[in-house]
Amino acid sequence: MNAGWRAALRLAALRLAIPPAAFWRLSLAEWRALTEVPAAPVLTRQALDALIARFPDDQTSMRETP
Repeated sequence: MNAGWRAALRLAALRLAIPPAAFWRLSLAEWRALTEVPAAPVLTRQALDALIARFPDDQTSMRETP
């Protein structure tokens, strides 16, 4: 068994609590569905405006250097 499969089996057994026999029965699509990283939420204009209002730029640190 190569290192990639060992890591996948360890992830399945320890983090996902999938028994080895069930792990080996998973299809590739099922495995990907279990282990995919969710997409990051989109920053909307409204959320950006709220962040800008909450954390305004410090104008003293924005001075241009010659």
